[in-house]
Amino acid sequence: MYSISEVAEKVDISAHTLRYYEKEGIISPVRNAHGIREFDEQHLKWLHFVKKLRETQMPVSQIKEYTHLFLEGEHTANERLRLLEEHQQFIRDQIETLLATDEMLTKKISTYKEIMKKSLMK
Repeated sequence: MYSISEVAEKVDISAHTLRYYEKEGIISPVRNAHGIREFDEQHLKWLHFVKKLRETQMPVSQIKEYTHLFLEGEHTANERLRLLEEHQQFIRDQIETLLATDEMLTKKISTYKEIMKKSLMK
C-alpha cells in the first residue's frame, strides 16, 4: 500500500490533484483505521491512465463519466468504448493540426534563415 505522497511521486501528480480526483469520484482510495488514504497497484495503474487522458486534454467531466460507467460494470462497455473512440479521434485531429503547424513553421523558419543569409552576404 502507498501513501498519498508516495502515489503523488510515483504518478507525478500533486497530492492536491489526488484529493480532487477522490472528491470527484475518479479514484477511491482505501482508508485505514486512522482514516488515512492508502493506494494499491490498481490505483497506480488507474491514475497513470487518468493522467494520460488529462495530458491529452480529456475534460475531467468526461473522465468522471468514464469512471462511473466503468464502476457500473460490463453492461456499459459500449458507452465506454464510445468515449474512448471520441477522445482518440480528438487526439488524431490534434496530431494533424500540430503536424500542419510544424510544416508551416518549418517553411517560415527556412524563409527567415534565407533572408538572414542574404543580408549577411551584402
